[in-house]
Amino acid sequence: MSFLRRRKGSETSKSQNSDSHNDKQEKSKRKGDDESKRKADEEKIRKWSCLDSCCWFIGCVCLTWWLLLFLYNAMPASLPQYVTEAITGPLPDPPGLKLWKEGLKAKHPIVFVPGIVTGGLELWEGHQCADGLFRKRLWGGTFGELYKRPLCWVEHMSLDNETGLDPSGIRVRPVSGLVAADYFAPGYFVWAVLIANLARIGYEEKTMYMAAYDWRISFQNTEVRDQALSRIKSNIELMVATNGGKKVVVIPHSMGVLYFLHFMKWVEAPAPMGGGGGSDWCAKHIKAVMNIGGPFLGVPKAVAGLFSIEAKDIAVARAFAPGVLNKDVFGLQTLQHIMRMTRTWDATMSMIPKGGDTIWGGIDWSPEGGYNCNAKKLKNNDTCTARQNGNGDLASTKKVNYGRFISFGKDVAEAHSSKFERMDFRGAVKGSNLVNKTRCDVWTEYYEMGVGGVKAVADYKVYTAGSILDLLQFVAPKLMARGGAQFSYGIADNLDDPKYNHYKYWSNPLEMKLPNAPDMEIYSMYGVGVPTERAYVYKLTPASECYIPFQIDSSADGGSVDSCLKGGVLSVNGDETVPVLSAGFMGAKGWRGKTRFNPSGIRTYIREYDHAPPANLLEGRGSQSGAHVDIMGNFALIEDILRVAAGATGEHLGGDQVYSDIFKWSEKIDLQL
Repeated sequence: MSFLRRRKGSETSKSQNSDSHNDKQEKSKRKGDDESKRKADEEKIRKWSCLDSCCWFIGCVCLTWWLLLFLYNAMPASLPQYVTEAITGPLPDPPGLKLWKEGLKAKHPIVFVPGIVTGGLELWEGHQCADGLFRKRLWGGTFGELYKRPLCWVEHMSLDNETGLDPSGIRVRPVSGLVAADYFAPGYFVWAVLIANLARIGYEEKTMYMAAYDWRISFQNTEVRDQALSRIKSNIELMVATNGGKKVVVIPHSMGVLYFLHFMKWVEAPAPMGGGGGSDWCAKHIKAVMNIGGPFLGVPKAVAGLFSIEAKDIAVARAFAPGVLNKDVFGLQTLQHIMRMTRTWDATMSMIPKGGDTIWGGIDWSPEGGYNCNAKKLKNNDTCTARQNGNGDLASTKKVNYGRFISFGKDVAEAHSSKFERMDFRGAVKGSNLVNKTRCDVWTEYYEMGVGGVKAVADYKVYTAGSILDLLQFVAPKLMARGGAQFSYGIADNLDDPKYNHYKYWSNPLEMKLPNAPDMEIYSMYGVGVPTERAYVYKLTPASECYIPFQIDSSADGGSVDSCLKGGVLSVNGDETVPVLSAGFMGAKGWRGKTRFNPSGIRTYIREYDHAPPANLLEGRGSQSGAHVDIMGNFALIEDILRVAAGATGEHLGGDQVYSDIFKWSEKIDLQL
C-alpha cells in the first residue's frame, strides 16, 4: 500500500511537474506571440506608405476646406467688409451706388456679348458615357464632369474635324440668360460685378440681354446651327421698341468684340447670307459699342496655342515639372488631348493676328521696338534718365525683335537677320511618321509630318505675322482648311471690291467698313501695364513615344539686360492677353476720323485703365485691375459704362484716356487710310 501510495504520489508529482512545464511553454508561447505582434505593429508603422501619407494629406485638406467653407457661410455677410475696412480703411462706394447718389438712372438698354471660354455650355444630347448629364454644364460652373470622366468630357466638347459643327449624336449648346456668363466658376466673376452695379441705377433683366453663343464654332456657323445672330437682331429690336425707342449700348468682351463686328456686317447684308436689316440698321438701333479687351487685330497667344497648345502658363508649368504634361511620365497625353479638342474649335482661328508684317512688324522691326519692360520698376530718380532716351526707354535696354513671332533658339531671336540662314519649309516633303503611331491613343496632325517636316519647320528659324499662316497651313492643314473658309487675316486694297461682301471678311477690321452710323460711338476699353505675350522662343522636343515636336524653350531668359524675355516668352505692354497694339490701333488710327475703314466718321475713343494689383488678399481680384478678365471688376471702367448707359457721350467722359504709347506706335505703321 505504501508502495502504491509512493507510486501514486510519484505519478502525481510527475503530472504536476508536466503541467507546470506545459504552463511554462504556453506562457512562453504567449509571450512570443505578443512579442511577434509587437514587432509586426512596429514593422507596420515603419512601413507607412507614400499612399497612406497622400490619403491623410488629402483628408486633412478636405476637412480644412469644409471647415473654412462652413465658417464662411456661417459668418455675417458684412464681416468680410468690416475686417477689410478695419485693416485698409473705409472702402469707396461701388460705381453703381456712387452714380445713384448723383442721380443717374437707367436709360439705354444694355446688350452683353461674352468672349471666348467665358460663356457656359450645357449638354442636350450625348453618348452613353454622358448619361445623367442632360442640361448639365460641361463648360463653366464647377467643371465637375471634367474630373469625373475627362475623356468623355473631351469627346463631348470637341467638334467634327471636317465640318466644324456637332459630331454625330452630340449636341452641346450655350446656356441662355444672364447666368450664361455672370460667373465663369463659383466665386470667379465675369459679368456679375458690372450687372450688379447696373442694377444699382435701375437696370433689370428686361433692360439687359446676354447675347450668349457657342464660342467654339465659327461666327457664321452660330447662325447656321443656332440662329444666334438672328436672335441678337430680334432682341435688340425688341429692347429698342419696348424702351421708348432708346438705342442700345452694346458691351462686347474679348472675342465677343470680333463676334459683334461680324454681327454689324451680317445684320446689314441681304439674306440669305446676312440678316437683311439694311445699311441703316445700326444707326437706328445702336447708341454705342463699348469694347472691353478687344483683340481687334488678333493675339500672338493664339499662334502658340494652335502651334503647340502652349502659352506662358503651360511653359512655366513644364519648367517646374518636366514631362508631367506629356506621355513620358504618367501616360496621360494631356496636351495631345487638349490639342485634338481645341483644334476643332473654329472660333479660335478668329484670334490669329491680322494685317501681317505691315501691322506687327518684320524680322528686324516692330512698332513697339524699344519698349522698356522695366518702365514700371523705375525709381523716381530714374525717371528723368528714362525720358532722355525717348519712349521711356533706358539706354541699357536691349532692342527686342517683337516682329519675330516664333524664333527657334534664343540666339536666333536676338541676332540680326543677316547673321543666320533660313531654309524654306513650304516645299518640304513630309517624311515617315514621327513615332509608332499604333501605340498612340491621341492622334494629332503632327504624326503626318514626319521627321523631315519637323526639321524643315525648325530650319526656317524665324516666323513673322506674314509667314505664320503658311506655318499653320503646313503643320495643321485640316484646321486651316476650315479656318480659311471662315476667316481672313489680310488688309483690303479696295473695300468696294464685291469679294468683301463675303462673311469670311466681316470680323477683320482691316477688310470691312464700319456701318453707316455717324451718331454711333465706338470705345476701345482695355487694361495696360501688365506683361503680355508678344513673341516666343521655341525648341524641338526630345522624341518620345507620343509627343508634340515643338515646345516653348522655358530656359530662354533675357536676364537683367532684357527683362522682356522670360521663360521663352517675349512680353510687351497689354492686359495679359491682348497687346496694346491689337486693342488700340483701330481706335487710335484705323478708325480715327473719316477713313476708308470708317467712311461715316463714327467717333472713336480710347479708354485705357492702368493696372494696379490688389493691395492685399482681402481685396480679392482688386477694383483697379487691368488684367483681361479682372478688368470687368475695375471701378473706373464700370463707371464709364454706367455713365454712357445713362446717356453720356465720350466727350462727357473726357475723350481719350491713354497711358501707353499706342498713338506713337500707330504712327510707325504705314497703312493706307
